[in-house]
Amino acid sequence: MAIEGFTQSFVDAGAVRLSVHRAGQGAALILLHGYPQNHHCWEKIAPALAAQFDVIVPDLRGYGESDAPEGVEAYAKREMARDIVGLMDALGLEKAHVLGHDRGARVSYRLALDHPDRVDRLGIIEIVPTGDFWAAWNAELAMAAYHWTFLAQPAPMPERMILSDGPGYIDWTLGGWTHGRGLEPFSAAALESYRAQGADPVRVAAMCNDYRAGATIDRKIDAESRAAGDRIKAPMLFAWGANGFPARTGDPLGVWRDWAEDLRGVELQGSGHFAMEEVPEAVLDAVMGHFASE
Repeated sequence: MAIEGFTQSFVDAGAVRLSVHRAGQGAALILLHGYPQNHHCWEKIAPALAAQFDVIVPDLRGYGESDAPEGVEAYAKREMARDIVGLMDALGLEKAHVLGHDRGARVSYRLALDHPDRVDRLGIIEIVPTGDFWAAWNAELAMAAYHWTFLAQPAPMPERMILSDGPGYIDWTLGGWTHGRGLEPFSAAALESYRAQGADPVRVAAMCNDYRAGATIDRKIDAESRAAGDRIKAPMLFAWGANGFPARTGDPLGVWRDWAEDLRGVELQGSGHFAMEEVPEAVLDAVMGHFASE
């Protein structure tokens, strides 16, 4: 199911084949989705972005219709960032703007750190870096973000529990993370696609491995980057929901100041975690101003 006005193709990105939706002309802008979603999370803003940019929307490995390799190591964000480099190579793109949400934002900042010459401007929605998020945990955040520990448990326990009612689990997750505590922000097509992922053993295993990598490999790599003094060189926009996860960490913009050389932030009022669906106009205003800047 494609975003309105976009065409789908399958692109060999090196280690995996990615399902990619594309439309528009201008500077390349890559949009990377998060959990438990896929390309559909951009459907409310991608057509407007395509009026000004060449918008490229892949499903991350393990999600949507992209390949889903086995194993935790396959879902390290360093590996997933290499997929985006491979995608850019296959499309003949030397550089691109990159905008990521949730897990896609974790791929995005790792891409900017590991391959600074490939990222023009960077946008991050609704995360703080993996290591910093783990370090910020208290009882309130642990209750809200319980999925970080649940999904990271050894296979096959979380997979079996989710697959007992995959679509129900997806609905619970989506609705619980919105400001309004409901499914109203999501289109029928998006919900159908997300629920299908929740009922697919291959996709559920991939999503769990994504979080297992976050609890181990990604956290370690973040610590190494911090110790080495690595900084994001691309001009960066950080946008977060007033009622989302980063807001619970205390000073999320301050966290990113330790990582980014050129940073601006926007707090999105009336939004929980799924900002693009909950407050699409506010997100569009923020990212248009950022990526259109010279």
